[in-house]
Amino acid sequence: MLAGIVAVIHAIVSLVLVFLILLHSGKGGGMSDVFGGGGMASGLGGSTVVERNLDRITVVAAILFTITTLLLVWQWG
Repeated sequence: MLAGIVAVIHAIVSLVLVFLILLHSGKGGGMSDVFGGGGMASGLGGSTVVERNLDRITVVAAILFTITTLLLVWQWG
């Protein structure tokens, strides 16, 4: 039962992580420009508030992905 719940959470987190990674701007811009991530960057660090928040949310999703992966390995391993 617990493994099934963790597997569903893992699938949701993996889709969210893919979506967040695709939002990041690359060398030629990206989907983050749609949400105000592009344009004029601030002089401090070269990134906007939207880009920094997108980075933080992506890191949290990656940590959740790692935790659910380890839980699934521990449960089924």
